[in-house]
Amino acid sequence: MSETIWSFIIVMILLTMSGTMAMVRKRKTPEDYLVASRKVNPWLTALSTVATNNSGFMFIGMIAYTYRFGYESVWLMLGWILGDLIVWIFIHPRVRRISGNANINTLPLLIGTENNSVNRLIVVSAGLITIVFLGIYAAAQLKAGSTALHALFGWEMYVGALIGAFIVIVYSFAGGIRADIWTDAAQSFAMIITMLAILIAGFFKVGGLSALTANLGAQDPALVSWFPQELQFGVFAFITGYIFAGLGTIGQPHLMTRLLAIKSVDAIKRARIYYFIWYIIFFAASIGVGLYCRAIIPDLANLPSVAGLKEPTELALPVLTMQLLPGIFVGVALAGLFAATVSTADSQIIVCSGTLTQEIFPRWKDSYLASKLGTFAITTTALAIALFAHEGVFGLVLIAWSAMGASLGPVLVLRMFYLPLTAPVALAMMAVAIITATLWHFSGYDDDLLKIFPATIAALLIYLCWYVMNHVKLFK
Repeated sequence: MSETIWSFIIVMILLTMSGTMAMVRKRKTPEDYLVASRKVNPWLTALSTVATNNSGFMFIGMIAYTYRFGYESVWLMLGWILGDLIVWIFIHPRVRRISGNANINTLPLLIGTENNSVNRLIVVSAGLITIVFLGIYAAAQLKAGSTALHALFGWEMYVGALIGAFIVIVYSFAGGIRADIWTDAAQSFAMIITMLAILIAGFFKVGGLSALTANLGAQDPALVSWFPQELQFGVFAFITGYIFAGLGTIGQPHLMTRLLAIKSVDAIKRARIYYFIWYIIFFAASIGVGLYCRAIIPDLANLPSVAGLKEPTELALPVLTMQLLPGIFVGVALAGLFAATVSTADSQIIVCSGTLTQEIFPRWKDSYLASKLGTFAITTTALAIALFAHEGVFGLVLIAWSAMGASLGPVLVLRMFYLPLTAPVALAMMAVAIITATLWHFSGYDDDLLKIFPATIAALLIYLCWYVMNHVKLFK
């Protein structure tokens, strides 16, 4: 056990140092703190974006989802990647060009700006949505990191969350988004190596696809079914919901910030190639790990309950790692997992603090100290959510992702294509999206159709009704 602990500590120190080295190149300006002076190269942008998008959600949430539902999780991967690809092709270049020309550093300001005119009501509303739901997203990361420490050391869940919050503050004070991008890039390698190592170990333990299918089918035939049984809205809606989840990337401020920071519009094409090569490999490997975990540890759901851990299957990766890998590699793997979740939480909290100082309280927008204090305040809030929220990692991520994707995403698309949009309509779209996502969450249909689908459609219907009433001659 001692070699596991020492390898964990050493890797954590090395990964943390990769972010603190950003202090050498940082400048004490809000632009550098929030978008790294718009000088990030394509491969750093790609690795940072993909690591931020896939840390706690993939390591803990997605593997647990696959453990519970089996082969049908492949549709989540295919739909999510397709939606994300559409965004990279049609939206990201416009976001970088328009934000760069207008010197805009945050997503809410981009949403609220039209023809160099800023609508404060839209900006503040989008800012509040960002702070609330991205704070929830950051809390999910802290909870994911604490899950790894619980499995490794047996600590209570709150201990890992406290340690994660402390490291977040160290990261962000070291160099803002620049430090976060550097740590993300380093951790992206640790993440994919860890996932592939566990996948290969699972292969040698269980066998190939036929042996895996036989094992899972013997446990429960539903695990090897490609679609859930008795879908309320049919297979097409089920898959489309995942495509909309991928499209929801548009409304994720912590991801879009990476595109604001890339050095040029032309660099996005190269970044896209790097991003999807890594993304597809990692996503597929995570599903494979989830399936092998179900085959090797079929009774994981029956583990004794742990305070702060709603879903025992979210221990799947840490427990499987400890069973399959030598002690020294267990420490390396779980350190990579913990560091990745903390780094993602850091990027989300930096975006929240930037929104707080740049949009909610613009009189502080030129204050470097205010950015740091905002980071501290929001970290504390995210920690509280992580400690007291009843949802697991997967549930928290879907709540935050759906709310931001459906409320901020459609408005941003309209802005990027210069379509007519008034402030009342934009506000109505955001409000209706959040209300719809909330109602759908409690409706019991979320397993049949992800909440982001009806929430996005509701927002677009608001716009369509307004547009027809005001721009079609028949209704004038």
